[in-house]
Amino acid sequence: MIVLAKNLHSIQWPGAAVAAASLLLIKLWPAKWGRHFPATIAAILAGTVAVTLFSIPVETIGSRFGPNAIPRGLPMPSFPSFNWADLPNLIHPALTIALLAAIESLLSAVVADGMIEDKHDSNTEFIAQGIANVGSALFGGLPATGALARTAANVRSGARSPVAGIIHALTILVFVLVTAPLARFIPMPVLSAVLVVVALNMGEWHHFARLKHWPKSDVLVFLLTFALTVLTDITVAVEVGMVLAAVLFIRRISETTRITSVDERELDYDPEQSLHGKTLPPGVAAFQLMGAFMFGATDRLETALRRSDQRPRVVILGMKRVLAFDATGLHALEDFHDELKHRGTQLIIAGAHTQPLMTMRHGTFVAQLGEANFCPDMDTAIARAKELADAAS
Repeated sequence: MIVLAKNLHSIQWPGAAVAAASLLLIKLWPAKWGRHFPATIAAILAGTVAVTLFSIPVETIGSRFGPNAIPRGLPMPSFPSFNWADLPNLIHPALTIALLAAIESLLSAVVADGMIEDKHDSNTEFIAQGIANVGSALFGGLPATGALARTAANVRSGARSPVAGIIHALTILVFVLVTAPLARFIPMPVLSAVLVVVALNMGEWHHFARLKHWPKSDVLVFLLTFALTVLTDITVAVEVGMVLAAVLFIRRISETTRITSVDERELDYDPEQSLHGKTLPPGVAAFQLMGAFMFGATDRLETALRRSDQRPRVVILGMKRVLAFDATGLHALEDFHDELKHRGTQLIIAGAHTQPLMTMRHGTFVAQLGEANFCPDMDTAIARAKELADAAS
């Protein structure tokens, strides 16, 4: 922006006029005509004819980049030059591009699903996109993604299957092979108008009007990513945005985790796992663990035990409502078990789902705790706790 402001005195008014006229034509082009003849094509044709007929002194693709700026034909495949010393510099942008490509393509697929009432296959989408981008690189091409603008235009024009994409590719091929020499006459100001319209359409500015209804954390990520995209570059913006979003996700997940003692319990409508209406043997404390148990929520086990102000011989930990369990959760559970063991207290796990149970089995926790202390439901856990409490008394 500073550079543009410093060079305002160098504006070429004929070029600015052609660009402004092209922009107006695109914006004022009737929608009913756009279905069969896109406004951008109309602007390119009209601008090219006007510049040629009236000899308007503006640069064209040919005058700027030479008569062979757009080659007539396809390049031969060749393996890109690669130096292992460049690998550290390539990983960073490659991961960012892959991430952007995945997000943009899935977003396009979801939008298309909503427009045609269909369901896409994400795995097929990614595999096909990956193969196409690898093949494109062999011909000197750039990585491509599914695009919202083209997808929506295709669907509005009647597309309902991947055949539309094939026709799109063949049309571009015919353009390159047949009409490429004519592209040198296209004025640069007309292309600038087209790019401005594309940028405005990609901006999705309506989201700014909805910010007041979003959570403040989402607004922060949105605005910071937007600002970094404008002030730095999209690679930095995406990386910072993803890290921020991940941190906020961890925070929200940790907020869903709840650990309640039997005295604090709410009504539970699963009779096999409920603490409601059950009598615990003397020297036994029971807790229900709910939500996702992972990084950010692991300190709550000991906090719940300290808050209960109990010195039980046996602690039952109900895990029926644990939806996700990772290595940090397992580490916290192992530390909790060690702390209880140091106090002479035995731990029993009740009602663990497959995912938490598999995570515990992959480590040594099951062996440490003992198979007998993993119970399928609360009733079995209470019976096992009574047995252990009686043995310890």
